[in-house]
Amino acid sequence: MIATNSKIVLTGAAGLVGQNLLVELKAQGYRHLVAIDKHEYNLGILAQLHPDVRCVLADLAEPGAWENEFRDAACVVQLHAQITGKHSGLFVRNNVDATKRVLDAMRTHAVPYLVHISSSVVVSVADDDYTRTKRAQEQLVIESGIRHCILRPTLMFGWFDPKHLGWLSRFMEKTPVFPIPGDGRYMRQPLYERDFCRCIIACLRRQPDGEVYDIVGDTRIDYVDIIRTIKRVKRLRTAIVHIPYGLFRFLLKLYAVFSRKPPFTADQLKALTAGDDFCGVDTLATFGVKQTPFENAVRESYCDPRYSGIVLKR
Repeated sequence: MIATNSKIVLTGAAGLVGQNLLVELKAQGYRHLVAIDKHEYNLGILAQLHPDVRCVLADLAEPGAWENEFRDAACVVQLHAQITGKHSGLFVRNNVDATKRVLDAMRTHAVPYLVHISSSVVVSVADDDYTRTKRAQEQLVIESGIRHCILRPTLMFGWFDPKHLGWLSRFMEKTPVFPIPGDGRYMRQPLYERDFCRCIIACLRRQPDGEVYDIVGDTRIDYVDIIRTIKRVKRLRTAIVHIPYGLFRFLLKLYAVFSRKPPFTADQLKALTAGDDFCGVDTLATFGVKQTPFENAVRESYCDPRYSGIVLKR
């Protein structure tokens, strides 16, 4: 068991999971926390929210002084990931090359345990740069010789989210019409960030060795009903309009031509409609974590005054 006064290093700490995890770690009494990330703006948000956390601005794909932060650490939570991007090299650099350096630093400083955050895409039908490099990343962890566990979450939502449901929620506030591809009957299993973070902390305490956990949201809900839930919780008047799938895909491709970081890509649309049906562990039986009802989680994510108004940059 990792004591609450033990040093814990989080890589990719300024991203969506990391920001939520730090809130939960501190709520559960952990204090010796090191946050490493290369995104200066998002790391600045983290530093403002948590002045007691050591923040390190560093690119994990490059050697540097950041490697010394692993000295005397009891555990590393590996969160860094390239999720979207226009070039395959970005995914290799940030999902594969950076992971090799993190694992090397752990071995150098004899860090005894790793919680690796993977993704449900590694067992999905998708075949893209993100999926391929996340599979390679998992294999690096498995072959590292370091005691570890691997968590594979499905689509997540919660505080600070610049993409996915967070972006959809903010877009719905600004537009009188919300477009839905096709009939919108694409089953999703969204996972609430805070519930997932509680599963991570359970792994810190129990330190399962070599286990791989698929973490899936308890609620099976169609995409169009997710949108309706957000609309209802936020009391919006936005009209929901269905657009033919082919036209929707064309518009996404067109938007990507003019946007360096499109909020929703054609590849993500393909993944949305792929028909994946994930089977996950019973989080209550496995981690002691009872999942928050979906509508309650949406309300806390997008209406809570503490963090719902803070949005990360991509």
